[in-house]
Order: sequence, then C-alpha cells, then structure tokens
Amino acid sequence: MELGMIGLGRMGANMAQRLVRGGHRVVGFDPKPEARKAIEDNGAESAATLDALVAKLKAPRTLWMMVPAGAITDDTVNALLPLLSAGDTLIDGGNSNYKDTLRRAATCAGKNIQYVDCGTSGGIWGLAEGYSMMIGGDAAAVEHLRPIFETLAPGKDTGWGRVGPVGSGHFTKMVHNGIEYGLMQAYAEGFSILGHKQEFALDLHQIAEIWRTGSVVRSWLLDLTSDALGKNPKLDGIAPWVADSGEGRWTVAEAIDLDVPAPVITASLIERLRSRDTDSFADKLLAAMRNEFGGHAIKKE
Repeated sequence: MELGMIGLGRMGANMAQRLVRGGHRVVGFDPKPEARKAIEDNGAESAATLDALVAKLKAPRTLWMMVPAGAITDDTVNALLPLLSAGDTLIDGGNSNYKDTLRRAATCAGKNIQYVDCGTSGGIWGLAEGYSMMIGGDAAAVEHLRPIFETLAPGKDTGWGRVGPVGSGHFTKMVHNGIEYGLMQAYAEGFSILGHKQEFALDLHQIAEIWRTGSVVRSWLLDLTSDALGKNPKLDGIAPWVADSGEGRWTVAEAIDLDVPAPVITASLIERLRSRDTDSFADKLLAAMRNEFGGHAIKKE
C-alpha cells in the first residue's frame, strides 16, 4: 500500500521507515526540510507542502497524522479537508482527546472521508520492536488498512486491533497511559524506599535485574528502569521534575465522570504535578501550622 505520513518527528519518521522496510510506498510531509531529507535517506519520498503530498498519492488516499494533540491536529485536519476527496481516509495516530476525535470524525463524515483514530504506543523502540496500536473506526475501513497495521505491529496478529467505533482507539490509549502513570509511580516509590535504607547499601540496578526474571513485578517498564539505573545509578544530573502528556488528566476526569474510583492513577498524576513545585507554598504553610499549634521547629531555607 501507499501512505502519506504527516509529521516526521522521531516517532513519525521511525514509523515511515518501518513501513518502507515492509514494502510500502511512503510519502512524508514535515515543515522542517531536515526531517524530509531524513526520511528520503531511509527510502521514503517527501513533499514540501500538504498540497504536494496529496498530489503524490493516488485516490483513494490514506494519510496518517503524527502531530501533537490539540490545535495542531485541528489545523492539520482543516488544511487537509479541501484537498481530500470522498473515499479518502485520514488516520490520527497522535494522543488526541477522544472527544476531539469524535468531533473531527463527524466533520470528515460530512465529506465522506473516513476518520480512523489509532492510539499508538511503542515510543522510540517501535522501529525495532513494533508498535502497539488501539484502533477506532469503521470496521471495513480498518480492515482495508490491515496491511499497514500488520507492518507496524510487533506481529501480524499481535499488538494491534480494532477496539471499537471511531473515538474508541484514543479512549483506550488514554486509559493505557493512565495505567502507565500508576505503574511508573509504584516503581519509583519502591526503588526510593530501597535507596533510603542506607545501612543495607542496596544496589538498585542489581535488584532491578533480579526482578526482571521470574518476578511477578517484571515488565518492560522494569527493563527500562534497570537500564536507566545501570547507566546512572544515582540519577545524577536529572531534575526531580516530571512532565505529563495530558492523558493522565483526561483519564482521571473520565473516571470522575463515570463514577469509577481510580485512586492510584489519580495519586500518580498529583505526584507529577507536585514534582514541579520547587518552591512549595503549601509545604511552607504546613510547617508554619505545625509551629503554631505545637511549637515544632521550622527548618530555615
């Protein structure tokens, strides 16, 4: 099959490269000339504009967007709609909010353009290992795209699937990322406890390696944790500041809307927000309150 790839950041470029290796024709667009040259060096074609990209593809066309969620995705869809024709398919492989996906899909449906949402996991390892893909959309449209998904996935019948109608792919990926928050927080807290037991002088990398085989807490995240501890046991040079992509927030908000208790995911999100407060007024006020009611000492800055 042939495919237009929009957005040639690291993940988009790696996906294009995996598709080319699988025998697909890929034409990529990115506003950065160096990104376009990079995929050309790996066997894909490129286009300098969206107009040129669409012109290089035969109808009915398939275009895959790998751009940041939010306004950029909206801008890309709005720019593409006048260029596309009935029967074309637009895939959103980014981390869009599923509610935005439903809105965009309705707009595309009015022009008889299929909209498919593909929650994509695999990060920088996807080129070698394959991508986990949670796909939402019309069943016939997804089946037509099977050769693309089979090439990108870890195996033809593993690591991917249509999970439901349009919007369900991004909804599933949202919850996937919420679970990821909780798993990461548990590992971080556990290794912190181990590290603080100084009289045992525990080797955290060694422990991670032991747990990687046979343990009930073994996982790919633990593999990556072990790798990080092996490279930098004391985590020197890394600031205690943790970003979030937004999907953890959406998961917590959805849990509240559905009256589903999700204390672990919620707590892990709050911890990420807390990590950014380097001059915590709340903590200072807690210390002041303890001093007021109990005369407890206050540690000076």
